[in-house]
Amino acid sequence: MRRFARVALLCLGCGVCSLLYGLSQLALSQEQSPGGGRQRQARDPAAPGARRQAGSAGRAEAGAGRCKNLSVSFWNSYWMLPSDVCGVNCFWEAAFRYDYMKTRPSEKMHLAVVACGERLEETVTMLRSAIIFSIRPLHFHIFAEDQLHERFKDILDEFPYEGKVNYTLYPITFPTESAAEWKKLFKPCASQRLFLPLILKNVDSLLYVDTDILFLRPVDDIWSFLGKFNSTQIAAMAPEHEEPRIGWYNRFARHPYYGVTGVNSGVMLMNMTRIRRKYFKNDMTPVRLQWGEILMPLLKKYKLNITWGDQDLLNIMFFHNPESLYVFPCQWNYRPDHCIYGSNCKAAEEEGIFILHGNRGVYHDDKQPTFRAVYEAIKNYSFEDDLVHSLLQPLELELQKTMHTYCGRVYKVFIKQLSKSIRDLYARRSKRR
Repeated sequence: MRRFARVALLCLGCGVCSLLYGLSQLALSQEQSPGGGRQRQARDPAAPGARRQAGSAGRAEAGAGRCKNLSVSFWNSYWMLPSDVCGVNCFWEAAFRYDYMKTRPSEKMHLAVVACGERLEETVTMLRSAIIFSIRPLHFHIFAEDQLHERFKDILDEFPYEGKVNYTLYPITFPTESAAEWKKLFKPCASQRLFLPLILKNVDSLLYVDTDILFLRPVDDIWSFLGKFNSTQIAAMAPEHEEPRIGWYNRFARHPYYGVTGVNSGVMLMNMTRIRRKYFKNDMTPVRLQWGEILMPLLKKYKLNITWGDQDLLNIMFFHNPESLYVFPCQWNYRPDHCIYGSNCKAAEEEGIFILHGNRGVYHDDKQPTFRAVYEAIKNYSFEDDLVHSLLQPLELELQKTMHTYCGRVYKVFIKQLSKSIRDLYARRSKRR
């Protein structure tokens, strides 16, 4: 009887293995079918004149190669992953990978910024704010004009957090045949962000921020949104407006835009592996195009209709591919528009501001003294000083002087999360002692 049971169990196991093998071969045949739309040749604008064959080699990379790249599927680590994220072999390897990832040490967080002109001080202040509260190690990818590189090195090398913070400086680079056109689009160098997935080919995920950003809580917290992406989402941004009555895109735009009021690209979280591999729907051709293929055609079609440069191009792309965008709440990208017409970011009223975005130059004039007060407090803070007595308390006194302005009337939202971040930081330090 035992022998019969063993034979039956062996047959059952063989049957299951045969079924799984058949399913894997079926999936492989579907990837290799001519209707897959991935066997055409495409030109890579990051390497002018180069030609690549997206045939069997491309399919192999999209299949087994993706499976071996643990970070690609880190955010959807179930035993069977969606076919658009992983290839055939993921079925076999995912269970082992999931156990491995649960014990994998914390990854370094990657943050990118583009600095041109007079933006050095503003950029350094942003980097300081990122360092103060963040828990995991940070790697800064700084794209700057050549004349700024030495000054960045001198300042960053003096930062006291050796081992926790690394940085890499890059020149401003655009595709050779259209460099001048991209560089003058909107603000100088702003469109550099569009080419980050093509330049930073070895970086899986990245947080891009404008120079006028200030972090009021750990970068780790916005980085964690990567874990909330579903299998189709490749990037995350906040809405351009919460209130449609004051929205720009829904009132003035002459091009498609995402959602009701569009999105703001000043804070953009990206799974760049997915971005590089995605084929985007568009209104220029029935054929889906990859990131590097779609940028220039979009610019040629819409350059007479766009006002905000690269941000408008991103809105057009996600209008046609809305399933690819994760939208996070307004307190992760809080701008003057959220308070100068009356408070219209309810999430910030409840929890405070997480990331402050001082666009319109409000850090450097007297039009919005509330924003400027926060900027000056972080800029002048010394890493060795006590955060409560040297940053929080003096800042609150300055904010109270701004109550004659609309943003000043809600000044407590500017320090609500900041106070919590300071408490949490000191609590972490006390546990390590």
